[in-house]
Amino acid sequence: MKQDNTSKTLLVIGAGGFIGGFIAAEGLRRGYDVWVGVRASTSRRYLTDPRLHFVVFDYDDPDQVERTLLEAAPSPHGWNHIIWNLGATKCANFGDFNLINFLYPRTFVELLRRNNMVPDRFLYMSSLSALGPGDEKTYAPLTSRTVPNPDTRYGLSKIKTETYLETLPDFPWIIFRPTGVYGPHEKDYLMMVKSIDSHVDFGVGYRPQLLTFIYVDDLVEGMFDALASDRTLRRKYIISEGRSYTQRDFRSMVAAALGNRWVVPVKLPLWAAYVASVACEKWGLMRMKPSTLNRDKFKIMKQRNWSCDISDAQCDFGFEPKVDLREGIRRTVEAYLADKAAARQKGAKA
Repeated sequence: MKQDNTSKTLLVIGAGGFIGGFIAAEGLRRGYDVWVGVRASTSRRYLTDPRLHFVVFDYDDPDQVERTLLEAAPSPHGWNHIIWNLGATKCANFGDFNLINFLYPRTFVELLRRNNMVPDRFLYMSSLSALGPGDEKTYAPLTSRTVPNPDTRYGLSKIKTETYLETLPDFPWIIFRPTGVYGPHEKDYLMMVKSIDSHVDFGVGYRPQLLTFIYVDDLVEGMFDALASDRTLRRKYIISEGRSYTQRDFRSMVAAALGNRWVVPVKLPLWAAYVASVACEKWGLMRMKPSTLNRDKFKIMKQRNWSCDISDAQCDFGFEPKVDLREGIRRTVEAYLADKAAARQKGAKA
């Protein structure tokens, strides 16, 4: 261990996002002394616990990152565990996927190695998109033995970092490839909840589609269980609830959680969705703001088979998701309705 046996130290890189706040909270709950890596501009809305240590990085400046690491580390050898949760899922400039999802973590790992700050475990949050499309003929699930063939710039940037880590024989990495992560305050699935709340549910394509999900609490608990296991070193894990759903299942559960909303399902042909994605992407580029709908997102939406095999995670660190989609949606919608009511009340007072 890098610290004495009475101390457990954790650095969370990318702590300001949706998942990051849950990681920090779970780290504290499990007895870690937690440092949270953020940018100067990062919102700290979900990082309010006074026990957290903030570390402000400028990832575009490797010299600043190195100085900050040396100044903030709890010992000359750094932290026991590091979780790399920083990543971009949409970009106005597709080149930023390579910058943020590959060059940033590569530089960070190189600095750790150069300064003798390699942790006992380094958990890298990749994505199921690193594997590319699943089998759309037999609908066989994606497994740890699936040969990666990413078809999106996002997925390619993730597999590049995975490959880089694999080239380091002395580096103690663990790689998570989660499917769609959802929960309170997540934004992409929240758009679908809002649409259903407005009585419309948009889908893409007419062929059957199998969707998979993982509730944020289950994902985060799995992270810490993997860090604590002696079987996970230099291994990759698909993280999912373990069963598949259809869009109709998702729509019905959200509608029920919203108080049995009536909903009109609208199916867009693939060509129409592609045209819309290109238009939204160009509009986002003109404004220099990433668009939720773009050509990368279109490829993800058109993929018909997201089913997963999580048996490796079950075997190596006892991964058993506790929150199924129905319960997870109930919690997510509950948070959404609470935020909606608070916003309405604030507007009434203004």
